[in-house]
Amino acid sequence: MHRFRGLLFAPKKSFRQEQIEPMEKSPESLSHGRDIIKRYVNDMPHTPGVYRMLDGSGSVLYVGKAKNLKNRVSNYLNVAAHNTRIQIMVSQTATMEIITTRSEAEALLLEANLIKKFSPRYNILLKDDKSFPYILFSGDHEFPRLSKHRGAKTKKGKYFGPFVAAHAVDETITFLQKAFLIRTCSDIFFKNRTRPCMLYQIKRCSAPCVNKIKKEEYDTLVGQATAFLSGKSRQIQEQLITEMQELSLKMHFEKASIIRDRIKALTLVQQQNGIAAAALGDADVVVLARDGKDCCIELFSYRGGRNYGNKTWFPGHTSQVPDGEIIRTFIGQVYQTQPVPPLILTSHMLEDSSVLEEALRLNADYKVDIVHPVRGEKRDIVDSALRNAKEALNRHASMNATQRVVLEGIRTLFGLEELPKRIEVYDNSHISGTNAVGGMIVAGPDGFLKNEYRKFNIKREETTPGDDYGMLREVLTRRFMKLEEETNKDKIPDLVLIDGGAGQLSVATAVFGELGITNICYAAIAKGPDRNAGREWFFMPGKEPFQLPEGDRILHALQRLRDEAHRFAIGAHRNKRSKSMQTSELDSIPFIGPGRKKALLLYFGSARAVASASMEEIEKVVGISKSTAKIIYEYYHGDR
Repeated sequence: MHRFRGLLFAPKKSFRQEQIEPMEKSPESLSHGRDIIKRYVNDMPHTPGVYRMLDGSGSVLYVGKAKNLKNRVSNYLNVAAHNTRIQIMVSQTATMEIITTRSEAEALLLEANLIKKFSPRYNILLKDDKSFPYILFSGDHEFPRLSKHRGAKTKKGKYFGPFVAAHAVDETITFLQKAFLIRTCSDIFFKNRTRPCMLYQIKRCSAPCVNKIKKEEYDTLVGQATAFLSGKSRQIQEQLITEMQELSLKMHFEKASIIRDRIKALTLVQQQNGIAAAALGDADVVVLARDGKDCCIELFSYRGGRNYGNKTWFPGHTSQVPDGEIIRTFIGQVYQTQPVPPLILTSHMLEDSSVLEEALRLNADYKVDIVHPVRGEKRDIVDSALRNAKEALNRHASMNATQRVVLEGIRTLFGLEELPKRIEVYDNSHISGTNAVGGMIVAGPDGFLKNEYRKFNIKREETTPGDDYGMLREVLTRRFMKLEEETNKDKIPDLVLIDGGAGQLSVATAVFGELGITNICYAAIAKGPDRNAGREWFFMPGKEPFQLPEGDRILHALQRLRDEAHRFAIGAHRNKRSKSMQTSELDSIPFIGPGRKKALLLYFGSARAVASASMEEIEKVVGISKSTAKIIYEYYHGDR
């Protein structure tokens, strides 16, 4: 699988990359940009590939793919035929780069990767590329555990998904507990139980931890649950009906009632999914709703005929872009990181859908069909998804109107020239100077940008432990010392907020002065007397401290930003403190990994006992050779 990704990271085998040196400085006019593109066109081949347009500072303006590079890029020379967005892009173009590929499908995959890497300002961008969650039946325990899993599939077991919505995972796990009585507790909790927990009492677990069910019977439940997730719910329901009838005939009414409750849960889920969804099998539904310049893309996921939830995106830079092109770009980007199903239903017809199908096949290593249904059950499913997308777009428009009012208030309050597109907020967290961490959160017009959050482990020797001012100085210095090298202007904040008062503001003033930063607005926000929220004081350079009226909408927005930075910094500090509590001096000894460390601690009970042990005693530990025992002994008793 993922054969093209191997090619992507070894371009010499599959692509020919050419970078033409810039011939002009940053263009000032449309005709200037057109002339630059014309010079590049002369040397372009008639082959498939990807082209990049860059501005004078080297920032990527646009990434595009082409079946014929020379013909495609030549289209930009007729600037009058393009919309305003493309004309502005042409006027800003200072240089270009191309990568030739073996096919248009490979060019499409490469285009999606480069868009994800560079986030060009004139491409359609998805702002949330978080991995989708799965359901995992653990494979390293005799009684498999049911749990939610996100990230790389490194744990042993069976995975089902992906679920595009996290709440769909939680709902499915709750249902599986009711219908199949699978345990969800951790292995440690399982090991230490002496009597059933509450889940057994409310009939959501079969309590294998205290032998309330035999291993063979539990395996049967797990088999039924995995069969259900594989789309065999009807067969499982028929089996349960037969089993309930047999128990009733044998007068085992209590056991029969448990089976009856499981059948009811199965029936409810089947009614919610509907007959049409059951006929889909494994498929995704991608729909687009539009209202003027704003658009909404909604993805519904079906696996085994079950609805695995839906997720909504509001992609940027879609003005004056055709609907089919937006969906095509969305599909190309989202399935770079997510598994692609064998069938994708779309609300709009896509041009050259066969090329996109081939690109997805290269990534997935199996056939993928992209279908635009016009009638029948599949069209009904698409129409239902469209209604959801339109409702989501209306809600988003309403929220955007409110958000714009707030941003306008922030702009006026801090004297910004334009509405802030990027606000950074800083806070520190520590306990008596230990495990000190600085936190940076980022917010924009669409809310918190959690992919942009950053934590700073306080590590410089000149920073005194417990010195809040010193920690803030280190954090701000590390964040802004290379600001002038930042090529992506969207990464430069319009406003910097610091949790603190006049002292923190003076630190920021000193740091920005040392770094020569004069174009960033910054302020400190401090709680009022007795840390009373609602009576905050604001501090800005060259201004007297001021307050906002209690209940003010702008104050509430700034409080929320400050509180989010506080939450993030505390969370980072707690994680660091937790990790430090799990380490020992054994971690510093060469050739002692997690396995040997565990063996030593199990044998001696503590790192201190290892330090006082003889070499002969250390050799007795399983997995510790004579040479390793010598290293451990000399670490404690010799020259370290």
